[in-house]
Amino acid sequence: MLAAPTAPTAQADSGRAMPYNVPAAYLQECAACHTAYPPGLLPAASWKRVMAGLDKHYGTDASLDAATVQQLGQWLQAYAGTYKRVSEEPPEDRITRSAWFERKHRKIEPSAWKLPSVKSAANCAACHTGAEQGRFSDHDLRMPAGLDARSRRAWDD
Repeated sequence: MLAAPTAPTAQADSGRAMPYNVPAAYLQECAACHTAYPPGLLPAASWKRVMAGLDKHYGTDASLDAATVQQLGQWLQAYAGTYKRVSEEPPEDRITRSAWFERKHRKIEPSAWKLPSVKSAANCAACHTGAEQGRFSDHDLRMPAGLDARSRRAWDD
């Protein structure tokens, strides 16, 4: 007798990967403005503050109804990062200000973040083809349109 396949399980410490059970509201609400970040990219305390401050979410009112805030908050807490890379809460709870993000992107010229094809450091999908699935491998990168010659050379380093 064959055993029935079981659904994959996501661990709170699954890291950068997007858990398999993403609430539809997370994709609908969060991905409307930026990459729907895998919860493992921030520690639980950061996600708690982000969800508590949706009315002033980095300069935008991203308020949600109480039931959605509770649902997303619980999910983010359950899958928040606890591994070494995210043990430190980044300034302003911004993924793009975390030490690991800054280290990985240190060769990117500030002007690259302002390109029309990129818009900001929060737009992971501009370069990371697997960002929506939580895949940020250097092997899955694409050069964004509009990079100057110097930045294109640095890209290949």
